[in-house]
Amino acid sequence: MLDRRGLVATTLAAPLLLTARARAQQLPTLRLGVLTDLSGQYRDNSGPTSVLAAKQAVEDFRPETHGFQVEIIAADHQQKPDIGASVARSWFDREAVDAVADVNNTAIALAVRNLVIERDKTLLISGAASADLTGKWCNPNTIHFAPDTYGNAHSTGNAVLKLGKKKWFLVVADYVFGQTLEAEVRNVVQAGGGQVIGSVRYPFPGTTDFAAFLLQAQTSGADVVAMCSTGGDMENAVKQAHEFGLGTTALIAAMFGFITEVHAMSLPIAEGLYLSEPFYWDLNERTRAFTKRFVPKTNGNYPSSLHAACYAATLHWMKTAKANGPEAMRSGRAAIAAMKAIPTDDDCFGAASIRADGRFLADLHLFQAKTPAQSRAPWDVYNAIATTPGVDAYRPLAESACQMVRG
Repeated sequence: MLDRRGLVATTLAAPLLLTARARAQQLPTLRLGVLTDLSGQYRDNSGPTSVLAAKQAVEDFRPETHGFQVEIIAADHQQKPDIGASVARSWFDREAVDAVADVNNTAIALAVRNLVIERDKTLLISGAASADLTGKWCNPNTIHFAPDTYGNAHSTGNAVLKLGKKKWFLVVADYVFGQTLEAEVRNVVQAGGGQVIGSVRYPFPGTTDFAAFLLQAQTSGADVVAMCSTGGDMENAVKQAHEFGLGTTALIAAMFGFITEVHAMSLPIAEGLYLSEPFYWDLNERTRAFTKRFVPKTNGNYPSSLHAACYAATLHWMKTAKANGPEAMRSGRAAIAAMKAIPTDDDCFGAASIRADGRFLADLHLFQAKTPAQSRAPWDVYNAIATTPGVDAYRPLAESACQMVRG
């Protein structure tokens, strides 16, 4: 039972609480939709943890202290471009969504790209990987925060070539991302004096048995088998290659791998694997600080580069809203132009910038998976080998097919 003092305190507090709620309701609200894979083969390297990364950015930035609110919503595109496009269309037309993030499938990113141009909305790609998204498909409504096929192919490919591995066989996910990665790897191998002696494309999504494809690789005589895939597909292919003993005759290269796959494979299978990422939780004090406050919310799933990219994209979008006012973010073209004009800085990537074609210029790190004996903890999986500065890691503007920079 409340005494008189408690009753008075409650009576006085009630109007204050109502006033605070009223003020919050009066703040302008920006809405960001995380369109991702919540149930398929990419759910771990992006998926639900990318949704949490966007929410972490809101928690860290506290937009209400800067005069506006941000709501995060999410949906599963089910790896289907028609479903992804339908969700984005509904978000724009019926739910007042201002920006879409993640979109961890290049084919779906292209479908959403067309919608953001039509509706003048914002697309913050923190999942899809084709370098053509800032090349022939560049547009003034999009920024590409995720690592891309050009950067990873060059970082990992050149490292493997320097080991003297010249005969390559490619196992390719048969959709836009895999095809683009395949083309980039072929260019790197040929430029480095190597030869692609064979390749095979497998149906995406839906392939779980890679035996027939790996048998072709094994009988080809290649000294490198390059996985032009990612997520659960790459993980399953490497595991099955290990079972076949393929790693005893050829080096297995993950051309687009993430920490989530390495952890899921386990180091006895993944050890020695080369791969490139712009983010690793144990790179420096800032990445460790981010991971420390983030992992308790993810059920132990440590952040990949795609989760980091979703965090960085959401944070920079809010910083731009603070600088220009939330109403300036309603137009995608205006929002993207303003985002490019402001240097980026966050705990995942540090200080960076966004190029005129929409390419986010984060440093790109070459890693090699540790041996089990080298690892001190379950997610301590990488040895850092080399770093390519962001300004050098991605396709040069002089070689770009982006009409925004070529005129």
